[in-house]
Amino acid sequence: MQLPIYVVDAFTDKLFGGNQAAVVPLQDWLPDELMQQLAAENNLSETAFFVQKGPDEYHIRWFTPEFEIDLCGHATLATAFIIFNELKLSEDHIVFNCKSGQLDVKKRGDLIELNFPSRMPAASEAPEVLLKGVNIQPQQVLKARDYFLVYASEEEVKQIVPDFNYWNQLDVVGIIVTAKGKDVDFVSRFFVPNSVIGEDPVTGSAHSSLIPYWSKELDKTALTAHQVSQRGGVLYCEDKGERVIMAGNGVLYSKGEFYIR
Repeated sequence: MQLPIYVVDAFTDKLFGGNQAAVVPLQDWLPDELMQQLAAENNLSETAFFVQKGPDEYHIRWFTPEFEIDLCGHATLATAFIIFNELKLSEDHIVFNCKSGQLDVKKRGDLIELNFPSRMPAASEAPEVLLKGVNIQPQQVLKARDYFLVYASEEEVKQIVPDFNYWNQLDVVGIIVTAKGKDVDFVSRFFVPNSVIGEDPVTGSAHSSLIPYWSKELDKTALTAHQVSQRGGVLYCEDKGERVIMAGNGVLYSKGEFYIR
């Protein structure tokens, strides 16, 4: 079997920035075990697989090197980028169906705009291993899908050094650290316990929680965000109540084929 594969840098307009995702178009779903093996072979934070179901309708699934995930922003943006710019299957609007429901994606000039469910974090008791696993203690601990640690400044977020000996004891997808930004509305980083990823460069799904939180804190609905990882990424965000909008650029890194014998 010979299948196409693309790699896109998402949430950036510069090559080697943002977050890499592999994108694999399929005619029909491969066995789950095989898709998981392919994601492990790619060894990127996510590999997206999609199947077209209608003129502008697709089913999408995302796999990390270790497991399937329920929602992924940067790999959705990467998939839309390929559909819009390489495959030319849709002009300016896509509907993705996934485990988290329906995701509408629009192309606005060079930006790709994702419409995701809102996941407002709530106050949470902090497990001892969560606090022991970080070198700077947060001002506040919340939780939605992920633990959500609020800090006093952008500099503190940049100085965070996790100790995964502690964090790997947590049963959670990820840990968000965030603060109000200096030149943008807010900054963040995203860490993934029990994973080869460690720190995810740019995390769209984390902004499902970051956008409603900072919209309420800053009393504004339109926000600009910077994920301050080593690669870095910029997201243009809007709080829409039960939904959030996040938009960004994409850059094609590679395209080719892989073989399954």
